[in-house]
Amino acid sequence: MTDKRALRAALRAARDGFGSHAIIVPDAFLARLSAGLTVASYVPVGSEADPSPLARAAVDAGCVIALPHVVEPRLPMRFLRWDTEAALAAGPYGLSQPAYDAAELEPDIILTPLVGFDLVGNRVGQGAGYYDRAFAAHPRAWRIGVALSVQQVPTLTPDPWDVPLHAIATEQDWIVP
Repeated sequence: MTDKRALRAALRAARDGFGSHAIIVPDAFLARLSAGLTVASYVPVGSEADPSPLARAAVDAGCVIALPHVVEPRLPMRFLRWDTEAALAAGPYGLSQPAYDAAELEPDIILTPLVGFDLVGNRVGQGAGYYDRAFAAHPRAWRIGVALSVQQVPTLTPDPWDVPLHAIATEQDWIVP
């Protein structure tokens, strides 16, 4: 499938029908964690894979958690500090995000929701480009896609602005391209 709109629809339908499954926390992820690192996670929307096991492991290792904060399509997504007990505010696109005045952080690791992925680290997101721009703004961050195994496709053709993932975590595997 080359039409991204059709591909997104098919992958969302597969994800929607797959049900909830816990994402694995591999030793390779744990080995990257250390106290003081900033891990950008996210609160899943709909049937997106839940990164909570990875975020919990980061908190246990002494990492700081940040969540994406979106104001409007023309503005870049920011990663704002989140105390895991703090209330979240409603944001656009059904997002749950930290308050607008939370501290902006530079992520060391970015846990990224996916619509689809292939084994060489290419990804398909929601289509608004927020993570593409975030990857460009934070080029040293370790980019981890979080998805369900049914979201894997044989191959994706990246656009010129696409930045590949360093790894993908699913309920079955830890994939390193």
